[in-house]
Amino acid sequence: MPATHDEIRGAAHGTAPTPLSVLDLVTVGAGRTATQALRTSVDIARLAERRGFHRYWVAEHHSMPGVASSSPAVILAHLAAHTDRVRLGSGGVMLPNHAPLVIAEQFGTLEAMAPGRVDLGLGRAPGTDGATAAALRRTDRLNEGADDFPQQLAELTRFLDDDFPDGHPYSRIHAVPGPVQATSPGGVQDPHRPPVWLLGSSGFSARLAGVLGLPFAFAHHFSAQNTIPALDLYRESFKPSATLDEPYALIGVSALATDDDGTEARRQVMAAALNMVRLRTGRPGLVPTPEEAEAHQFNEMERDFINSWNANVIHGTVDEVRSGLNDLQKRTGADELMLTANAHSGDVRLRSYELIADAYGLPQA
Repeated sequence: MPATHDEIRGAAHGTAPTPLSVLDLVTVGAGRTATQALRTSVDIARLAERRGFHRYWVAEHHSMPGVASSSPAVILAHLAAHTDRVRLGSGGVMLPNHAPLVIAEQFGTLEAMAPGRVDLGLGRAPGTDGATAAALRRTDRLNEGADDFPQQLAELTRFLDDDFPDGHPYSRIHAVPGPVQATSPGGVQDPHRPPVWLLGSSGFSARLAGVLGLPFAFAHHFSAQNTIPALDLYRESFKPSATLDEPYALIGVSALATDDDGTEARRQVMAAALNMVRLRTGRPGLVPTPEEAEAHQFNEMERDFINSWNANVIHGTVDEVRSGLNDLQKRTGADELMLTANAHSGDVRLRSYELIADAYGLPQA
């Protein structure tokens, strides 16, 4: 069945201008392990549930030592076992990397594990470099996957709804768990299926989400210059659907608050920025410590990049972060803010979400 209104739209809590959610990159800091990073993810998911954050998404990345989220479905299954209410989802699964049937099976399984609280966010980028994408897809024709995205999306949706027309080559193929079980002898209809979201950092997915009447998530945290044009395009293109009667857009936002005067936030943000410099110059690694970032001799090109990057990271004291989030929501008209806290320390990330929840008066469950 299509997603319900409440499954997509959350209720704002406290003084937050919109629902607040969490995007987790499962970052791995220098001197730490993936096991520790995943334990931090469980801690943050539990905090998000306890404090009334609306949803918790993980993102698909590959061949990046500092990001342990190569398998969103596996991580979401783990988080489902440690939570009861918060919505869980992908922000996102990179559709061209996978056969649509596999994604339908994975997220049908997740929906069976956590009924009524699973989101399927889809992207068309590889989530990695070209060579890794070729290894994932077993082909060097990488543009083909992106160009075929609308067709892949339509196929995935058919598998989720189990409604290929008679005569279609896949009409006798079923994603299980899924709707086919309700039509089998003794079957019972599951009232839910994961709502599909489109993710983007430019105009392509914005327009497609609008035309299809789907909710849209924009990657403001790494494509801030395109945020307002993409949201405008989404809203202008929007056509009501069985999923939504009006546009619904969330934006991913880098935000980090600390208990002090903002000094620690600035140190952590510089470490995360150094990690981005290395990634963008083909040297991906673990997230460096703040001490390593302070000792690094930045050249002029690196400083220009970091100044541009950090200009879109809302960080500092909790009051500064709250003010920055409020201003961003007003500028963009976003229906939901999905916060990602990039820092070397898992404890710093966890504390940031707690501070932001306190600043907005989110409930203590």
